[in-house]
Amino acid sequence: METEYFTGLAERIQERAADIFSEIVALRRDIHLHPELSYEEKRTTALITNYLIDLGITPEKPLLDTGVIALIHGEHKSSKDKVVALRADIDALPLHEENLHGFCSLESGKMHACGHDMHTAMLLGAAKILSGMKDELEGDVLLVFQPAEEKAPGGAKPFLDAGLFKRFNPAMIIGQHCFPNVETGKVALCKGSFMAATDELYFTVTGQGGHASAPHRAADPVLAAAHIITAVQHLVSRVVPPHEPAVVSIASIHGGNAPNVIPRQVTMSGTMRTMNEDVRALLQERLRQTVTHVAAGLGVDAEVEIRKGYPVLFNDLAVTEKAENICREYLGAENVHESEPIMTAEDFAYYLQECPGTFWQIGTGTLQHDKSNTLHSPTFNPEERALEIGSGLLAYSALRLLQTA
Repeated sequence: METEYFTGLAERIQERAADIFSEIVALRRDIHLHPELSYEEKRTTALITNYLIDLGITPEKPLLDTGVIALIHGEHKSSKDKVVALRADIDALPLHEENLHGFCSLESGKMHACGHDMHTAMLLGAAKILSGMKDELEGDVLLVFQPAEEKAPGGAKPFLDAGLFKRFNPAMIIGQHCFPNVETGKVALCKGSFMAATDELYFTVTGQGGHASAPHRAADPVLAAAHIITAVQHLVSRVVPPHEPAVVSIASIHGGNAPNVIPRQVTMSGTMRTMNEDVRALLQERLRQTVTHVAAGLGVDAEVEIRKGYPVLFNDLAVTEKAENICREYLGAENVHESEPIMTAEDFAYYLQECPGTFWQIGTGTLQHDKSNTLHSPTFNPEERALEIGSGLLAYSALRLLQTA
């Protein structure tokens, strides 16, 4: 009987998701046409607010200048003070779109290249489904439309600092992210450490400028920068234990503006990714030592700034196991896979430090994966059929998790 109930519930939600699919596509395209960068999401905030109000859902008092928080109140006879949170991020990237479809960004140099337009539309779709099923909700669903995931320190921690969890006290929180390397119709979950901690690296190398024909009369920061880049690459293989994943990448270097002038200064920036806080601290210490010592050995000075970013995203083991079973009920066991840990970062990690939850990959790709269709690419173009799947899956997950909260 229980299996029949779950099957029937999943089928009803799938039907509702199919019924509103064209509406959710239109929402997604509207958001995609008008991307807004971190903490600038005024129009997107208004769109979300107005859509929820039309559904009969009154947004809560704002916690920040952008973003929306709202509650769907369950009316099931056994409904108690239980809350499950669903989160979507709403900001875009500073990237110029190069797609050719009919709803490309109208904002020069701004694009939803990470799928946040999809995430937002899917959560709005879930809200519409759940707003018509309040009598089956054994608790409340907290809708979290979060700004500024793309820009450190992100929007999650400011939301928490403003009292999000203290005010609503969710028992669990769920999030999902578009992944083009996962086929549309499938999801992938990972128990435990799933995404990396991230730190931004900024090096400034200062020497003595001079004529390129007389390098012995200068203190060359370009040469020192080259040695520094080579030296820091050895830290992962010679400092980090072999079983611990870590990445150090120098992604930009700037210095000089003429072929015959040794500049006075070179700046570099990069990223560091780790899955372990002890390794993170060790690498930070050794980075500082390596950069300053290499510079000193070549007769120049170096300043090191490490901006600590998001922590490791750790999926709660019990919640993730529940989520896996729920995804199997909704999608079929053949469409639910185990994901390996990945070195990208997400500020959803802050929520998981304070509340049990899980963050999964929702497929937006095709069987023959197109290398140009990747996250943070100007040609990122997710399969819109994922909107129907993601909206329904979020709604079903909220209903089922409230039954076990």
